[in-house]
Amino acid sequence: TRNAELEAQVSQLQTQVIDLQQRASETEVLAALVDFSRANPESSYKAASVIGRDPSPFLHYVIVNRGSNDGIERGMPVVTNEGLAGRIDAVISDASRVQLLTDAGASVNVHLKNANTDAMLLGSVTGDISLDLISQDATVDPGDIILTSGLGGGYPPDLIVGQVTNVRKLPAELFQQATVQPAVDFSRLQIVLIITNFRAINTVPLVPTPGP
Repeated sequence: TRNAELEAQVSQLQTQVIDLQQRASETEVLAALVDFSRANPESSYKAASVIGRDPSPFLHYVIVNRGSNDGIERGMPVVTNEGLAGRIDAVISDASRVQLLTDAGASVNVHLKNANTDAMLLGSVTGDISLDLISQDATVDPGDIILTSGLGGGYPPDLIVGQVTNVRKLPAELFQQATVQPAVDFSRLQIVLIITNFRAINTVPLVPTPGP
């Protein structure tokens, strides 16, 4: 009987330890997000907890517990203290879906800081992130930092996206390509910040279509 009581106490203590570890982790994340928001006061933020994930092997979206009742709208960027995670692409009253940068439909106009050139960041069905439309004249190296450019009206400028890991340059092609290590660890998303004072601008109708 005494052994059973001790085992029950140990089990209870282990549960308490796990709970305390989870709370400590959440506190660290919140502290980091507060630091990020203070370092970037030009934006207004609303914190949201991740309450659902893409069940597929490749993480392309998460569900957060903020929706239209909280003023959340489609197109709002979503960040963590590490950098850009994605943007809101569907909203209901009390929750929203975040399209992550890993999604095959995701595309972001970016700027390579060291190379001082623009490019297009693309997601994929495998969850890998790559760069395309890099000028052949640009000198791009592994480790180069990638920021949002603000072009296209989809995201505010100067959000950290990641860094270049490998460059593919062939003389016969019009552009260089590169693989990317994202700044955000998408598998560990717990709490995110939604930038609420940014509204995406649809510039497509302003782009001339090619003639016949």
